Amino acid sequence: METTPSSNGSHGRLPQSLARLGELSQNLWWSWTPEGRRLFESIDPTLWYLTHHNPVKLLADVRSERLTQLAQDPTFIRQYSAVMRAFDAYRQNTKTWFATTHGQLDRPLIAYFSAEFGLHISIPIYSGGLGILAGDHCKEASDLGLPFCGIGFMYPQGYFRQRITAEGWQEAAYAPFNPEESPIHPALTPSGEPCKITVQMGARTVSAKVWKADVGRIVLYLIDTDVPENSPENRALSARLYGGDQEIRLCQEILLGIGGVRMLRALGLSPTVWHANEGHSSFLVLERIRELVQKGMSHAEAAEAVRQCTVFTTHTPVPAGHDVFPHHLMDRYFAGYWDQLGLSRDEFLRLGETPESRGHGFNMTALAIRSAAHVNGVSREHGRVSREMWQHLWPGLATDLAPIRHVTNGIHAPTWIAPELNQLYAKHLGPDWADQCDEEAVWQRATDIPDHELWAARQTVKRKLMGFIRERARAGWIHGQLQPSQVIARGTLLDPEALTIGFARRFATYKRATLLFRDLERLKALLQNQWRPVQLVFAGKAHPADEPGRYFIHEVMNFCNDHKLGGHIAFLEDYDMHMAKFLVQGVDVWLNTPRWPMEASGTSGQKAALNGVINCSVLDGWWQEGYNGANGWGIQPLPPSADQQTQDKHDAEELYRLLEQEIVPLYYQRDLDGTPRGWIQMVKECLRTIAPQFCTKRMVKDYVETMYTAAAVRTPTTW
Repeated sequence: METTPSSNGSHGRLPQSLARLGELSQNLWWSWTPEGRRLFESIDPTLWYLTHHNPVKLLADVRSERLTQLAQDPTFIRQYSAVMRAFDAYRQNTKTWFATTHGQLDRPLIAYFSAEFGLHISIPIYSGGLGILAGDHCKEASDLGLPFCGIGFMYPQGYFRQRITAEGWQEAAYAPFNPEESPIHPALTPSGEPCKITVQMGARTVSAKVWKADVGRIVLYLIDTDVPENSPENRALSARLYGGDQEIRLCQEILLGIGGVRMLRALGLSPTVWHANEGHSSFLVLERIRELVQKGMSHAEAAEAVRQCTVFTTHTPVPAGHDVFPHHLMDRYFAGYWDQLGLSRDEFLRLGETPESRGHGFNMTALAIRSAAHVNGVSREHGRVSREMWQHLWPGLATDLAPIRHVTNGIHAPTWIAPELNQLYAKHLGPDWADQCDEEAVWQRATDIPDHELWAARQTVKRKLMGFIRERARAGWIHGQLQPSQVIARGTLLDPEALTIGFARRFATYKRATLLFRDLERLKALLQNQWRPVQLVFAGKAHPADEPGRYFIHEVMNFCNDHKLGGHIAFLEDYDMHMAKFLVQGVDVWLNTPRWPMEASGTSGQKAALNGVINCSVLDGWWQEGYNGANGWGIQPLPPSADQQTQDKHDAEELYRLLEQEIVPLYYQRDLDGTPRGWIQMVKECLRTIAPQFCTKRMVKDYVETMYTAAAVRTPTTW
């Protein structure tokens, strides 16, 4: 049989009739397309599981005899042909939303800079919500047909892998990932050469190569300093996400911002819109100003030209979330650079000045806000908080007039929907529900889904979660990674029939993971109720340098190991995208307890809502505008004048009250056929009101209509 080399770089060979499997594996379109996932799974279900759903590695490891067998299987050939037709139709579609609504724009290109991108576990270059949001943004930009590219880092060691010791402490480990086993390729310049860039950093010259990943119709470019011409110190610059000290962080942000602009120039790309996702990439505005000043513009003219086509999204109201670099580091790395901007040292440092940092620190968010004409927070409440936080940048202007708007975050529905619910929605909302998921009329049909069908689907995904939890614990025991006591803490005794509450997110202290443990007697009464039991599932990582966050994990682990609570509480180790899908799909209630007003948006609850999981959350971030009184439960925070202790006590009391008087009784109130009608009505209201409003289809359209279009038409003609 004639064969052809697979495009995954492995030594395996694909039969001619299946030659395009390699091509398909290299485009992440398959990861949010059910037919694509099923195609790869059907090649070898066991190997699909063992390779962590990575088709590049699957094709490299599968036996050639199996491929030969599939090439002669008419059922598989039909499946393969159908997926390839869908793939080609997707990429060749000229009537996308963007093409039909904004086709009049002249050669637009949106460059989207982010320090992390969460696309799939086979590319571990994300840590949490910011990266997942960026990944969802890219996927939706592809679905809507935006002229769009992402700019980020390769991170050969990715983010850390979490291990919980027998004593309950988080340990961080880094493991390099192999690009040849991921859908990543060297990016090429217009002349066909591998793209490389150099950036001067003080006395150092840092070189970097550029990789690319195809995400549907769009491309993500990744900077990597692990090249032979660099010193060991420079090679390690892009090794880890959020690793190292403040100086390494500054060097990374120089690479992302300044290096990212140079990379786009080397690739022959000329963006009309420059979108900085959080302050990490703010230096991109300096490089673009430098380019124009070198062409003859004054600094003021160049700064205004750059400002008009720059979009900046801020993601956190927490002061520690904004990078501030000391002046001695700025002197070390930017001495001489500010001359190329047409600025003195003092003028340059004032670009990053805030009342708190004046005279000693350079604030990256301040630089971005000053340098962008289009600035937004990521929820209505966060927009309000951001205007208060940054009002000092517009002295004399009323706070509510500060030019910071909001575009509330959303989630990419095809990525996060459970297969069982996808099938249910296709049956009752329409086969193209995902393509129309921002249309309220589509979700109005959710009220007509038969109660027993919705309940059955919810129970199925819940059992899948329980199976996933038990299998992970069993594997840990078999491989000698867990002691007997740890197996229980990992959830082996959880009951698939019990009301299950999920709490999974970064373990920052303001997220208050331990709020539910303030009154242990009331909690025990809830968990140990023989007739109406409740159980808790926790997951999440604390930054390795965040000692209070690590202590929160330790506290939760202590409760997991308490014989009076053990079996009712589980902590799942090494939270990632794969685990997140099981959690947001499989629990009954999604708990979120941030200390108001520190939650900028939070998207995990939106993923849960899409799958019929009901939210119980402090009215902060997206939930403040998503909650309507009938689609979940909201905890109203005290006024800002309340101190933290008073606020925590109040919020915990409200949480216990809701659980005891509303949530638990509603879940266990069943008809004769065992269906909780009241609960299902709330699930339907949750779907009807939350799903269309908090999806990336609505979010990206908002960015286009309110930010990108305005920025694109103001791009200087000299570019």
